[in-house]
Amino acid sequence: MNKANQIEMTRWLALGSLAGLIVLGLAWEMWLAPIRPGGSLLALKVLPLVIPLAGIWKNRMYTYRWVSLMVWLYFTEGAVRAWSDRAPGNYLAMLEVLLCLLLFVACALHVRVRFKNLPSSSAVAGHTPS
Repeated sequence: MNKANQIEMTRWLALGSLAGLIVLGLAWEMWLAPIRPGGSLLALKVLPLVIPLAGIWKNRMYTYRWVSLMVWLYFTEGAVRAWSDRAPGNYLAMLEVLLCLLLFVACALHVRVRFKNLPSSSAVAGHTPS
Protein backbone atom coordinates (compact mmCIF):
# COMPACT_ATOMS: atom_id res chain seq x y z
CA MET A 1 0.00 0.00 0.00
CA ASN A 2 1.47 3.35 -0.99
CA LYS A 3 1.72 6.48 1.14
CA ALA A 4 -1.30 8.22 -0.38
CA ASN A 5 -3.53 5.20 0.22
CA GLN A 6 -2.35 4.89 3.82
CA ILE A 7 -3.00 8.57 4.46
CA GLU A 8 -6.51 8.34 3.00
CA MET A 9 -7.29 5.12 4.88
CA THR A 10 -6.22 6.59 8.22
CA ARG A 11 -8.05 9.83 7.47
CA TRP A 12 -11.32 8.01 6.81
CA LEU A 13 -10.85 5.76 9.85
CA ALA A 14 -10.27 8.85 12.01
CA LEU A 15 -13.30 10.64 10.56
CA GLY A 16 -15.51 7.58 10.95
CA SER A 17 -14.51 6.83 14.52
CA LEU A 18 -14.78 10.51 15.48
CA ALA A 19 -18.26 10.75 13.95
CA GLY A 20 -19.14 7.47 15.67
CA LEU A 21 -18.09 8.90 19.04
CA ILE A 22 -20.23 11.99 18.44
CA VAL A 23 -23.32 10.00 17.44
CA LEU A 24 -22.81 7.48 20.24
CA GLY A 25 -22.38 10.22 22.86
CA LEU A 26 -25.55 12.01 21.80
CA ALA A 27 -27.66 8.87 21.45
CA TRP A 28 -26.36 7.44 24.72
CA GLU A 29 -27.08 10.51 26.84
CA MET A 30 -30.33 11.51 25.15
CA TRP A 31 -32.17 8.26 24.33
CA LEU A 32 -30.38 4.95 24.79
CA ALA A 33 -29.29 5.05 28.45
CA PRO A 34 -29.44 8.59 29.85
CA ILE A 35 -28.54 9.25 33.47
CA ARG A 36 -31.91 10.96 33.89
CA PRO A 37 -35.08 9.98 32.01
CA GLY A 38 -35.61 12.24 29.02
CA GLY A 39 -31.90 12.95 28.51
CA SER A 40 -29.30 14.96 30.36
CA LEU A 41 -26.88 17.79 29.87
CA LEU A 42 -24.13 15.19 29.86
CA ALA A 43 -24.81 15.03 26.11
CA LEU A 44 -22.78 18.24 25.87
CA LYS A 45 -19.67 16.11 26.35
CA VAL A 46 -19.62 15.61 22.58
CA LEU A 47 -19.04 19.30 21.82
CA PRO A 48 -15.23 19.04 22.09
CA LEU A 49 -15.39 16.18 19.58
CA VAL A 50 -17.03 18.43 16.98
CA ILE A 51 -14.09 20.87 16.98
CA PRO A 52 -11.54 18.59 15.23
CA LEU A 53 -13.89 17.48 12.44
CA ALA A 54 -12.83 20.29 10.10
CA GLY A 55 -9.12 19.77 10.79
CA ILE A 56 -9.28 16.06 10.12
CA TRP A 57 -11.40 16.64 7.04
CA LYS A 58 -8.72 19.05 5.75
CA ASN A 59 -5.92 16.63 6.71
CA ARG A 60 -4.21 19.00 9.15
CA MET A 61 -1.37 17.25 10.93
CA TYR A 62 -1.70 19.33 14.09
CA THR A 63 -5.31 18.21 14.52
CA TYR A 64 -4.37 14.54 14.34
CA ARG A 65 -1.70 15.11 16.97
CA TRP A 66 -3.91 16.79 19.58
CA VAL A 67 -6.90 14.53 18.93
CA SER A 68 -4.69 11.52 19.67
CA LEU A 69 -4.20 13.02 23.14
CA MET A 70 -7.75 14.28 23.74
CA VAL A 71 -9.31 10.92 22.92
CA TRP A 72 -7.88 9.44 26.14
CA LEU A 73 -10.37 11.52 28.16
CA TYR A 74 -13.23 9.76 26.40
CA PHE A 75 -11.45 6.41 26.70
CA THR A 76 -11.20 6.93 30.47
CA GLU A 77 -14.89 7.81 30.72
CA GLY A 78 -15.78 4.71 28.71
CA ALA A 79 -13.58 2.45 30.82
CA VAL A 80 -15.03 3.77 34.09
CA ARG A 81 -18.62 3.53 32.89
CA ALA A 82 -18.08 0.07 31.36
CA TRP A 83 -17.09 -1.10 34.83
CA SER A 84 -19.66 0.85 36.87
CA ASP A 85 -22.83 1.23 34.75
CA ARG A 86 -25.50 -1.39 34.34
CA ALA A 87 -26.70 -2.67 30.97
CA PRO A 88 -27.20 -1.15 28.44
CA GLY A 89 -24.94 1.70 29.62
CA ASN A 90 -21.96 -0.58 30.13
CA TYR A 91 -22.27 -1.94 26.58
CA LEU A 92 -22.38 1.59 25.20
CA ALA A 93 -19.30 2.41 27.26
CA MET A 94 -17.47 -0.59 25.77
CA LEU A 95 -18.38 0.69 22.31
CA GLU A 96 -17.01 4.10 23.30
CA VAL A 97 -13.74 2.46 24.37
CA LEU A 98 -13.52 0.63 21.03
CA LEU A 99 -14.17 3.82 19.04
CA CYS A 100 -11.57 5.69 21.10
CA LEU A 101 -8.98 3.01 20.37
CA LEU A 102 -9.79 3.13 16.66
CA LEU A 103 -9.50 6.92 16.65
CA PHE A 104 -6.17 6.82 18.48
CA VAL A 105 -4.72 4.18 16.14
CA ALA A 106 -5.93 6.10 13.07
CA CYS A 107 -4.38 9.36 14.32
CA ALA A 108 -1.11 7.72 15.37
CA LEU A 109 -0.72 5.87 12.07
CA HIS A 110 -1.62 8.98 10.09
CA VAL A 111 1.03 11.05 11.85
CA ARG A 112 3.58 8.24 11.56
CA VAL A 113 3.07 7.81 7.81
CA ARG A 114 3.26 11.53 7.14
CA PHE A 115 6.36 12.07 9.31
CA LYS A 116 8.10 9.00 7.90
CA ASN A 117 8.03 10.49 4.42
CA LEU A 118 9.19 13.99 5.31
CA PRO A 119 12.60 14.97 3.99
CA SER A 120 15.31 15.16 6.63
CA SER A 121 16.20 18.56 8.06
CA SER A 122 19.64 18.50 6.42
CA ALA A 123 18.10 17.87 3.01
CA VAL A 124 15.66 20.69 3.53
CA ALA A 125 18.45 23.09 4.49
CA GLY A 126 20.41 22.15 1.36
CA HIS A 127 23.27 20.47 3.18
CA THR A 128 24.65 17.09 2.36
CA PRO A 129 25.51 14.71 5.17
CA SER A 130 29.23 14.33 5.91
